[in-house]
Amino acid sequence: MKNKKPLYITLLALDAILTLGLSVFNIIMLANVVGKDIQDIVAQGGLFAYLAQNATNVYLPAFVVPLFLLLAGNIILLVWYVRKSTRKEPVKVEDLSDEQKEALRKELLEELGQTDEK
Repeated sequence: MKNKKPLYITLLALDAILTLGLSVFNIIMLANVVGKDIQDIVAQGGLFAYLAQNATNVYLPAFVVPLFLLLAGNIILLVWYVRKSTRKEPVKVEDLSDEQKEALRKELLEELGQTDEK
C-alpha cells in the first residue's frame, strides 16, 4: 500500500468514536440502573430496561466486553508505538558532517596511540 496515512487516520477516528460511544452508553446505563430495583427498571420500559433484564446475555457481550477489548488494544498499541519510536538507530559514518568525521578521526588516532604505548 502506498498511502497508509489515510488508513491509519480512519482507523484512529473509528477507534475513538467506538471507545467514546461505548463509554458514554455504559455511563448512561449505569446512571439509569444503579440504585433501582429491577421492577422499577422494567416498569420504565425501553432499551435500558431490556438490557438490565438481559445483562449477561446481551449487555455484557455487546457493550462491556468490546469496550474492554478496545481499551486493552489501545494500551498495547501505545506501548508498541512508544517502544518503536524511542528505538535508537545506529549512527553511520555517512550521516556525520565533515567536522564530526575529523573529530572522530582524531579521537581514534589518540586511542590508537595510547594502546600502542601500553
